[in-house]
Amino acid sequence: MKVTVVGAGAVGASCAEYIAIKNFVSEVVLLDIKENFAEGKAMDLMQTSSLNGFDTKITGCTNDYSKTANSDIAVITSGIPRKPGMTREELIGINAGIVKTVSTQLLEYSPNVILIIVSNPMDTMTYLTHKVTGIPKNRIIGMGGALDSARFKYRLAEALECPVSDIDGMVIGGHSDKGMIPLTRLATRNSVRVSESINSERLDQVLNDTKVGGATLTSMLGTSAWYAPGAAVSSLVHAIACDQKKIFPCSVYLDGEYGLKDICIGVPVVLGENGIEKIVEIDLSENEKAALSESATAVNTTNSLLADLN
Repeated sequence: MKVTVVGAGAVGASCAEYIAIKNFVSEVVLLDIKENFAEGKAMDLMQTSSLNGFDTKITGCTNDYSKTANSDIAVITSGIPRKPGMTREELIGINAGIVKTVSTQLLEYSPNVILIIVSNPMDTMTYLTHKVTGIPKNRIIGMGGALDSARFKYRLAEALECPVSDIDGMVIGGHSDKGMIPLTRLATRNSVRVSESINSERLDQVLNDTKVGGATLTSMLGTSAWYAPGAAVSSLVHAIACDQKKIFPCSVYLDGEYGLKDICIGVPVVLGENGIEKIVEIDLSENEKAALSESATAVNTTNSLLADLN
């Protein structure tokens, strides 16, 4: 099993590290446009292998897509990250061109590859990948919902003062501060609804803290976060590589599901060896349906900017 990570910055390097440490693939290729940058990151990571007990081979290359040939899964993290005060949508002009170029070059050398999109604005970049590649929709996955759900569970565990392993919760909708929809109604602690233990005011705070989770970290770090995004990607890659049939909320192309068409947005899916094995349609309340519709409108507005970029 071979995995390529395009973009050797903080997020890309974290992806490579977490994938390698889990020891479920034979090779990870890091690719970057900066001379010797990916090679240096790969060497640094390989020098941890005896200490961290993994046998995954990590190699780096400078913009040489032939080194990515026959990849089973490829992760696209390349593009400019958010700075304090920036929205994910403001990145579209530069990142659209990068994602278009990267995805087409990956497919030239790995025609059967499954693509995981991390670059922001993530839902629009996932949609763009569908339009420029034309590959089956099960092979293009936007990462955002997996990360947003991890942040949601962290906030719920914080509010309940319990281990995060007790918590089950999901975020659907667009991967944006206003578009994401933490499903507080369905969140549980060991099968008990969290709403039975948290009052509505505290639950609203959890919801709002989750929605601005990325912006909060950007303001603190001066750039986008990388540990949690890297871990989210590694979980998706693991589920696909090992055919785990796990459910994650991911940005996927919808063609009538949830009443939405011609859009990529976060909904629960089953991930396995074919990428997206199934889109899971859960029963939403009327308020949740309205929120998803509003989120979809915002995503479509950002998607419309792609036409202006030609």
